[in-house]
Amino acid sequence: MSRSDDLHGRARRVLVGGVNSPVRAMRSIGRDPLFIARAEGAHLWDADGRRYIDYLGTWGPAILGHAHPAVLDAVREALAGGTSFGAPTEAEVVFAEMVVEAVPSIELLRMTSSGGEAVAGALRIARAATGREVIVKTEGGYHGAIDGMLAEAGSGATTLGVPTSPGVPEGATAATRLVPYNDVAAAEEALRGAAAIIVEPVAGNMGVVPPAPGYLEGLRAACDATGALLIFDEVMTGFRVARGGAQERYGVRADITCLGKIIGGGLPVGAFGGRRDVMEHLAPEGPCYQAGTLSGNPLATAAGMATLAALAEPGFYDRLEQTSAALEDAVLASGAPVVINRVGAMMTAFFQDGPVSDYASATRSDTDAFGAFARALLDAGVYPPPSQYEAWFVSAAHDEADLAATGDALAAAAEALA
Repeated sequence: MSRSDDLHGRARRVLVGGVNSPVRAMRSIGRDPLFIARAEGAHLWDADGRRYIDYLGTWGPAILGHAHPAVLDAVREALAGGTSFGAPTEAEVVFAEMVVEAVPSIELLRMTSSGGEAVAGALRIARAATGREVIVKTEGGYHGAIDGMLAEAGSGATTLGVPTSPGVPEGATAATRLVPYNDVAAAEEALRGAAAIIVEPVAGNMGVVPPAPGYLEGLRAACDATGALLIFDEVMTGFRVARGGAQERYGVRADITCLGKIIGGGLPVGAFGGRRDVMEHLAPEGPCYQAGTLSGNPLATAAGMATLAALAEPGFYDRLEQTSAALEDAVLASGAPVVINRVGAMMTAFFQDGPVSDYASATRSDTDAFGAFARALLDAGVYPPPSQYEAWFVSAAHDEADLAATGDALAAAAEALA
């Protein structure tokens, strides 16, 4: 029995399903989970000492690679001064200044402990600022395990959401309207009387789906016309597809932006921010309440500042783009029967033969084929996301040797699949 199998057996006796987040169980690719012992650069080592080239990147934050020396040094220095104060610090001011400088649509910021918490705060302040309750979201868009966001569509473009999970009351999703991603007309209809639309500007939780030309501009215009707010969930895209996130890449500004993952350098952190007149509805300036004891804690801000400083180095995103394009080329060269969507250092290889532009087209993928492909890659020492509907993430630590080894593994996996 492997060490991972032994740990999984022990974990199932004390943790629900043996994991602390469902997709980690790897059931969607038909195997038991690997237990990770350590990570460095572009590599992971499991509990049995086997090394993998990592394209999961702890679901996105490891844009510099794991255990980056500058991040570790920053955390060590902060750790010596204490882990949490529950009080303001200079570090969180400097951190906020760095974010505001990089993302022009953010005039005021509020830190949180996770991206999901940031989304919850953004939705609350949107309702407070507009005096409206309805939130529009896209089908297949995931914005954290928040009751009101765990809704799926019925028929029609402006269907009210119904819960997708037991335990979520119908009332929690009654004020959620669902529309297809990349459908401006449906969004225009749904936004009438709504507080806001929340959207991943590059969808990453139905697999990577880029915005169609004019889509984000259309959402901006629809919000301006209806008085609704445009919320970009950039938990995944922020500081990844460009330093200023998808807003920089596509030239469309949001009213409220949600951030997470990368801005903590791998530590638990999130933030939401936006227009000054909107954010000033938030306590203590306004009546809309949001709080968090660990928000802006010294360790997270230290890791975040070190990460953001590295991302600001000249040429960083050009180099990341080259590496990401090389990975895309390697997948295509493998002969695997896939369609690839990639935006910067985010990519998904969909096991189907048609274009993927929304949730409906994404779900036509052959998940069994992906599962077999993913298992073969793991056997060959490459760690992909353990679900068809997740993104592959490239880091600055991936080098030519990693890409060459990945190409060999991809070819072997495609041959095994055939």
